[in-house]
Amino acid sequence: MLFDEIINKAYEPREYPALSLLSDEWMNTRPFEGLKVLVATPIFRNTFVQYRALIAGGADLWVGRAEGAAANAAEVAAAGTSMPCDFSMVKWLKENGIPVISENDIKSGKVEDDFDLILDCAGQFSFCNPRVGFVELTRSGVHLFKNSPYPVYVADSGIVKRIETTLGTGDGCFRALDQMGFDALGYEGKNLVVFGSGKVGCGIALQGVRRGMSVCTVTDTRHRNTGTDFCHVLENNGVLIVDCLAESTVSAKIAEADYLVTATGVKGALSFAAASAILANPKLVVANMGVEDEFGEKVPANLVLNNKAPLNFMLEEPTHLKYIDASLALHAALGEQLLKDSAECMVGFPFTGLREPLQTLEQRLLVTTMQNGLIGPEIYDMMG
Repeated sequence: MLFDEIINKAYEPREYPALSLLSDEWMNTRPFEGLKVLVATPIFRNTFVQYRALIAGGADLWVGRAEGAAANAAEVAAAGTSMPCDFSMVKWLKENGIPVISENDIKSGKVEDDFDLILDCAGQFSFCNPRVGFVELTRSGVHLFKNSPYPVYVADSGIVKRIETTLGTGDGCFRALDQMGFDALGYEGKNLVVFGSGKVGCGIALQGVRRGMSVCTVTDTRHRNTGTDFCHVLENNGVLIVDCLAESTVSAKIAEADYLVTATGVKGALSFAAASAILANPKLVVANMGVEDEFGEKVPANLVLNNKAPLNFMLEEPTHLKYIDASLALHAALGEQLLKDSAECMVGFPFTGLREPLQTLEQRLLVTTMQNGLIGPEIYDMMG
């Protein structure tokens, strides 16, 4: 089957148990038979496992890429684009007969807007008119579908997406540090300060704990127990929680820190006092894992690794397949669910606008990942 050579050379099956499950099923059931399916997941080698599952299900696969996407993840910041892209994989797709298109190809009329199903990412193709509907992969694209006249499943909710965002992004942060040589200095006993207690911040903190670091998380404790932070998970793993408004305590923690990583998701999130403390600590290694510049103008870009761009974007594979497998499987499986919903609806759409994934579907993929994948123990830790 197409993609087998690349996938089998790069990965072992236990890195993608959820997508393997879908591939095996869909090879027999063929839910996407004869359907034109556009997939806008960022194009990397690990995305090929998702493509293979959809083709096994009979899809006429089209691949969407961000307009002006950088040649690889390391060039995203320099190019000023919002979505990384590995052009060597784009080239391989085109050479093997898989159409790769951008939003302008559709808007200009070069490519017809006649897709049956769109598996989108960051709402890049939210302007299109799919016959069945959309599945959106990320939270950042949700606002573009808020008033959509089409059915839209959002994969970025529940425990499955947390595997990617918490575990995968945290892993990517430290792989980037390792690639820059910091692992040679050793992490054991070093002090790490993480700004943000959401999914990404939690993942970075837990990765620090696993490496023997003393970890402190700075967060707005007013958001505790609102479902947007993971302070309980952090505390269960020995992480100190400090309120961001306790500026003297925050400054003291920065003064003794060896590493500092921002992951709040908020532009200019750091206070003047925190920024001043960063400038006053010459030994501090500083990185950002958010899309925005969370440091503000007081901290110059040359003092932050990767010039303030998300640190894992410097990697060839920003998120390892073993962490993103379940998310990509949910993304694709919700496409199958949309087809089932549509078949049960006699007239029009079964629903319009946003809808969260079915818990039964998420649980099935989660159990498969924990039982058959490589990261079961890490998921248990994440769940506290």
